[in-house]
Amino acid sequence: MQEELYRSIGNLLASARADDVERGLETIRAHIHGMTEEEGGRFLEMILALFYIDPLDRPDLVPALEDALALIGGFDKWAIPILIQNLEASDVKAQMAMAQALGRMGADAVAPLVAEYHQACPEASCRAFILYALGKIKSPQILDALPVALEAAAAPEAELRDSATRALGKFAESIPAGRLPAELREKAIAQLQANLADTSPAIRAKAVRSLGKLAKYGHLTHDECTALAETCRHLLGEDDQFAWDRAYVVRKEAREALQYV
Repeated sequence: MQEELYRSIGNLLASARADDVERGLETIRAHIHGMTEEEGGRFLEMILALFYIDPLDRPDLVPALEDALALIGGFDKWAIPILIQNLEASDVKAQMAMAQALGRMGADAVAPLVAEYHQACPEASCRAFILYALGKIKSPQILDALPVALEAAAAPEAELRDSATRALGKFAESIPAGRLPAELREKAIAQLQANLADTSPAIRAKAVRSLGKLAKYGHLTHDECTALAETCRHLLGEDDQFAWDRAYVVRKEAREALQYV
């Protein structure tokens, strides 16, 4: 592919004008089919640089950033190691975007992300973004990542517990009812119930939300739904103990979870 094309696309994506950035992305999209891995890697490097832009500073570029995520989702699985490598970026905005991009890659990203979690991601913050990325994957294959999320949901680091507690609920959305092995299902319920007592209101809220999703997507038995309803009413102060959770966000999630039981 001609160097002139790379320079042209690079200039468009580096422009301060939103319409130029969109044109650059459209040009890449026009060449995505049939590109070699080397060519795709050069394009991907250009696209990833966009994720360092703060959308709060440049709201006019938000549509382009969304388009960039969608464009990456059309790349082949050779892009997955590059995205995982960029998860270790020091910029939180970029990390979140990389995680979302990995989610767009689908089932092919599950095994590499799980391997990265175990082998090459020493810091809790990095592992938290891996869990965030796994939660973005919409595929029954996400079942393979459930043991990782269960382990992290009991971690001493709050950021890991937070991300994993959320991920358990996201996984429930993608695993068909009846496909969740009994042992893992019971462990997930027990861990989420344990996290209802976490000192962090955010983690308690995510635990309620994830339990609600287990109910919503058919992963709880009738008796478990009944028990969850009782738990939610307790958190809301609507039982005879009148000992509601002090955090509004927890009560909000409990109210929503009641819809599914």
